[in-house]
Amino acid sequence: MKQKILVVDDEDRNRRLMEALLVPLGYEVILAVDGEEALRKVQETPPDVILLDVMMPGINGFDVARKLKENEETKIIPIVMVTALQDVESRIKAIEAGADDFLSKPVDKTELQARVHSLVQVKAYNDHMRDYQKELEAEVAKRTEELRKAFETIKTASLDTICRLSRASEYKDEDTGAHIKRMSNYSAAVARQMGLSKDDVDTILYASPMHDAGKIGIPDKILLKPGKFAPDEWEIMKQHAVIGGKILSGSDSEFIKLAEVIALTHHEKWDGSGYPHGIRGTAIPLMGRIAAIADVFDALTSKRPYKEAFSLDKSFAIIREGSGSHFDPEVMDAFFAVEKEILSIKETFKDQEPSLFVQMRGMDLQG
Repeated sequence: MKQKILVVDDEDRNRRLMEALLVPLGYEVILAVDGEEALRKVQETPPDVILLDVMMPGINGFDVARKLKENEETKIIPIVMVTALQDVESRIKAIEAGADDFLSKPVDKTELQARVHSLVQVKAYNDHMRDYQKELEAEVAKRTEELRKAFETIKTASLDTICRLSRASEYKDEDTGAHIKRMSNYSAAVARQMGLSKDDVDTILYASPMHDAGKIGIPDKILLKPGKFAPDEWEIMKQHAVIGGKILSGSDSEFIKLAEVIALTHHEKWDGSGYPHGIRGTAIPLMGRIAAIADVFDALTSKRPYKEAFSLDKSFAIIREGSGSHFDPEVMDAFFAVEKEILSIKETFKDQEPSLFVQMRGMDLQG
């Protein structure tokens, strides 16, 4: 393929001279009579080198060069300013406009051939590097997408395993294990309402199902007791928060790290009367405060070995009464701000057994 040389000059004789000198060298010569035509032809048929006159009516050579160098698609095209101007100021102005080289009028044939040949090679190299860069970017994008899909596959499998193991710890004292589905989605809804990032919302969605992992260490005779706990039994029952924290400690996974925090703190109360450590106020991690209200609401509205499910009205009233004592007032306000979503989650995750992870992902995507 012939390299294309765009010759821009308002004088016909100059254009024809350049054409006569370049065509025998094997170049395809494109002619433009002014700056506007030059800009148009560059877009229509990008050349390999531009020989650009400076003094032209309308858009002068400086402005044409500047426009071409400001455009990402045309900035790599070498520009040779062909001018009778010899003063240093004009040359500096041309360089500032983006000129790559100069030719003085009248043009010397040998110098013209050398400059054009050199800049054609420069343009070929620039084209090669640009194409290589595009290929490299495309390959990186392809690999990145492959890694993303692989990560999603691993993440899906990991989270599904987490959810199923979480359900194992809940299954003994829940009718169906659906508690962790509801509680985790309640937590995510409240977190989202409080303005937490999508990553934080996702993390609490997948970490909160492990809040009661420590129940696996509580004897069945206590865990499944239908009546009120004796004082010593209650002390044993409270240890499930500590046991859960120990089970989940030491992980590098962000989900497990947060799950450890939630396991340890979701029974703490705003006024310091909770367990296992009696911390209060903002000393309780925010995710623990969010999980607390989600866990209590689901406990109130669900049947347990020691109680029947309370009505929604009674459950909401108990939650409101706990503001400033059991619950962080800001978390409670966020909870009631998404009351419709809470009720939708409650209805979605009734006593059913479909894939836990798929359902949780579904609720996540609705947000």
